[in-house]
Amino acid sequence: MLPPFDYFTYRSVRDFKRRERANRFASLPAVYHAPFTSLDKSIIDKPIEELVQEVQSSSLSAAEVLQTYGKVAVKAQEKTNCVTELLLPEAETWLQSEINLKGPLAGVPVSLKDSVQIKGFDISLGYTRLANKPYSEDGPMAKLLKDAGAVPYVKTALPVTLLSFESANALWGHCRNPHVPEYSPGGSTGGEGAILALGGRIGIGSDVAGSVRVPAAWSGIYSLRCSTGRWPKVGVNTSMAGQEGVPSVFSPMARTLNDLTYFTKAIVGMKPWKYDYTVHPITWRDEEQAEAKNKSLRIGLMSNDGVVPPTPAIARALSTTVAALTAAGHTVSEITTPVNADPFTGLHLASQLLNTDGCVTINSHRYTFEPSDPGADQLTRICNLPRPLRYLYYLYVRYIRRDIKWATLIRSFSPKSSAENWKLVAKRESFRATWHAWWDAEPQQYDFILCPVNATPALPHKAMRDAVSSCGYTFLWNLLDYTAGVLPVSHVDAKKDALSAPYKKVLKELGANNAIARGAWMHYNATQMAGLPTAVQVVGRRWQEEKVLGYMDVVEKALEQYHDPITGEGGKYPLIDLD
Repeated sequence: MLPPFDYFTYRSVRDFKRRERANRFASLPAVYHAPFTSLDKSIIDKPIEELVQEVQSSSLSAAEVLQTYGKVAVKAQEKTNCVTELLLPEAETWLQSEINLKGPLAGVPVSLKDSVQIKGFDISLGYTRLANKPYSEDGPMAKLLKDAGAVPYVKTALPVTLLSFESANALWGHCRNPHVPEYSPGGSTGGEGAILALGGRIGIGSDVAGSVRVPAAWSGIYSLRCSTGRWPKVGVNTSMAGQEGVPSVFSPMARTLNDLTYFTKAIVGMKPWKYDYTVHPITWRDEEQAEAKNKSLRIGLMSNDGVVPPTPAIARALSTTVAALTAAGHTVSEITTPVNADPFTGLHLASQLLNTDGCVTINSHRYTFEPSDPGADQLTRICNLPRPLRYLYYLYVRYIRRDIKWATLIRSFSPKSSAENWKLVAKRESFRATWHAWWDAEPQQYDFILCPVNATPALPHKAMRDAVSSCGYTFLWNLLDYTAGVLPVSHVDAKKDALSAPYKKVLKELGANNAIARGAWMHYNATQMAGLPTAVQVVGRRWQEEKVLGYMDVVEKALEQYHDPITGEGGKYPLIDLD
């Protein structure tokens, strides 16, 4: 149907896909809708290596394990709307013929971001135009997982455009935070964050500006942003095919750090370069992980990116982590980032590289009047302003509003020619070289950098309209292609984390009176956010996945052993109790 009448096609496809999903859940055998049994809870809480051993020894059947995680999917969907495609009926069949139950992930159910290719199912990415187009075969990533023994059982929610820390789209609706439903679970891999927090085991998402790390932080799970070429990425679809200015990477997520580490090692051990030509043949290096876990560490602290200061809840999580690491005998010191390659310079450069096409591609998949993400809509409007109007807007923001940072971003946020794109890529390489030399220099030589994941805990639904640009704490490491992991620390406390004054006044006192910071902080309310997770980010250098996982283990153990006698801060992060 031609525009604008294709709007009715959008409505028809949306309604059909939602009915189809509801019918698939409703038609599951009664056992999937039953309460968790003691066996279910023991399976969910069992360390992954024990689960694999029991399946391989036949003391526990893979069908029993799948049944348990089928219950997880049903309950998580009811609570958060995190599932796009239910794979359970097919997964039962795959167990009989396609899953290698001798592999390192024997019988372990794996949830997958909607963008992963599974035979018999769509990759809709939240666009109705891409729905009802099932793939005829598994992609390389799915084949690798099945050969490793993993069992795909659901595909999960993401935002339309994939450029949001929300996970909502017109096709499937809003995915809700597993702790406080009025808030986002994060994005763009928010469905994974939700289902893993509610009992899922392992999952896979993608990350171009923080999309596996923010959901981990906002939903209270663990994730690892791998460097390009370390984790397979062929056999997926994306809203921005061909965008390589800031390459997207697929990466692992898990409910526990032990599961995350085992999962990452298992996939690398499968020699993914034999399945995917983009993967570098770097074998797993146990010695690097062991070394990271067993020495006194020199840690750099980036407590503020100079653009959006951390809100009180995030600042408390960071200070608790610093205190725990110091008490454990490690050295933590504030870093001074390179003068000509500071985080704001990185945000400015990365935002241009990511949208050199003028936001054309992310919008090309939508039918007429099909709703988009509020943040992506804002980016599109700015990007497509006529040059004279953009310049007038820049002058207004720069000289009337006196907001240098926001003015700098909007002045250059526009479609780029090939020649302009080449210049941006050259700047990216210079930026990376500067950081490489900086980290190698004697004053630095940190084992890792500790920093926030985002300036705020989870934000309410539709807040991306205001907060879409508050992504610097994660986007910087994508630009540099550094390995970065996320682990939860605590939860927002209504009293401890309350603002001392109205947010605009606090930001002025902090010297951060810019639109990017205001857009995030305006949604901060410790009372309404009470119970949402807080987290920290552990950043290593390129292709240091083993080391970063080792450093994350050090951080987690330090937090578990730390207890402030006055404030009560510290201790093991409590996972959500299963109903």
